[in-house]
Amino acid sequence: MPRVKRALISVSDKTDVVWLAQELETMGIELISTGGTYKLLSQEGVSVTPVAEVTGFPEMLDGRVKTLHPKIHGGILADRSKPEHLRQLDFQKIGAIDLVVVNLYPFAQTVAKPGVTREEAIENIDIGGPTMVRAAAKNHAHVAIVVNPARYRELVDELRANSAVLSDETCQALAREAFAHTAEYDSMISAYLAAEAEGGTDALPGALALSFDRVTPLRYGENPHQTAALYSEKGYSGQSLATAPQIAGPALSFNNILDGEAAWQCVLEFEEPACVIIKHNNPCGAATADHRSIAYQKAFDCDPVSAYGSVIAFNGKVCSRCAEAMKGNFIELLLAEEFDDDALDILSAKKDLRIIGMGALDRSHPGRDFRRLHGGLLVQDYDTDPFDTSAWEVKTSKAPTDEQWADLLFAWKITKHVKSNAIVLVKGGATVGVGAGQMSRVDSAMIAVEKAGGKAAGCAVGSDAFFPFPDAVEKVIGAGAAAIVQPGGSKRDEDALAVCERHGVAMVFTGRRHFRH
Repeated sequence: MPRVKRALISVSDKTDVVWLAQELETMGIELISTGGTYKLLSQEGVSVTPVAEVTGFPEMLDGRVKTLHPKIHGGILADRSKPEHLRQLDFQKIGAIDLVVVNLYPFAQTVAKPGVTREEAIENIDIGGPTMVRAAAKNHAHVAIVVNPARYRELVDELRANSAVLSDETCQALAREAFAHTAEYDSMISAYLAAEAEGGTDALPGALALSFDRVTPLRYGENPHQTAALYSEKGYSGQSLATAPQIAGPALSFNNILDGEAAWQCVLEFEEPACVIIKHNNPCGAATADHRSIAYQKAFDCDPVSAYGSVIAFNGKVCSRCAEAMKGNFIELLLAEEFDDDALDILSAKKDLRIIGMGALDRSHPGRDFRRLHGGLLVQDYDTDPFDTSAWEVKTSKAPTDEQWADLLFAWKITKHVKSNAIVLVKGGATVGVGAGQMSRVDSAMIAVEKAGGKAAGCAVGSDAFFPFPDAVEKVIGAGAAAIVQPGGSKRDEDALAVCERHGVAMVFTGRRHFRH
């Protein structure tokens, strides 16, 4: 592109803008600006011309109209390779604009504020900004567009190194970033208006616009031949594994992140101190106890073999006692709300252990759950459950004991996080056997029973969906199960209940299913 002689600066995010303007001014570049940006630069002694002086027209409509004028957009959009365009600029006395530095009204930050009004949201929909950004990006062969303050220093370095000329490669990269910026901005507005139109109902929007920022590239995906990266949802400010700080250990892998999310969402089901151990996206052990070190040991004892090289989550602070309990075992990734200094000293000695501090607990599920498919997207609400046992129905003549009720509730919470078909055996606030992801429920029951061994005696059993046949019920009762919780709703419910009655086992229906495919 030609040498940069004239630049327009109009930014909502004022980060480093004074420094940028001062640097451009020292290179002899004429500066134009608007509103708050003009006021700031003037106060800092930068020589800058207000847009109203360029257009000969005042800002109007409470600032809604400032740059929407031919003397601005003609200067940006003129194709400098076409003599007729240059002749028209000269005839209309329009000066070419070679550099546009614009970022947009803070729409996402505005609508994220508690109690924000619709009027406030609407006034933070930028019009002139996106128009200038798109105009400059379209004409990137002749105009540079900068939307990200993080680009300022490299921009100045290149201008200084090349007599105020930017390379075609730089202008193309800036244009790509600019179009991504406006697309993201419009998607946020679309999402806000769609949510507003839903009016608090469960309706899904007719069109769905999603916006994510790349956090980091990953070494590879699920397998070494797959490229991968981690992205964070634009505008989301809650707790997220995508943005939580890594405290120690090597970089996270694709599979670490998948398992970490599974572990964290599962452990958040519990208010009391809890530990969840995940292997291949399924809990292989979970427990609650008065102390997290005890919860860890109970969870580990469920399946020590599978716990090798696992991902572990705690729903609170990890202390030195808890760290000591884990010290001798191989763990890929450890997540907790926080870690005390003594615990970190112990755990950081394990050089291959990745440690993530998730921050204050956040049990909310904002937005919706997405599953990608070729050429489409499945969208659903997150699977939440009030876990209200008062709504459950005891369907057998024998009711669970108080201890069994507690274990049934624990089993039900865990089945929600086990791949279907899911059978979970629980005793004393800890899993003793988990059967996951089998094509038939009886196979899952067989695996759970085999994992539990003698610990199945007197256990409570959770099933994520109804029993289509009584065979799985017979399997767990044969291993010693004393109480069972399931959704109910099978045509053969009576067959399952008959087996329970025959063996004096309590069965409870929740009326709610927890498939996890």
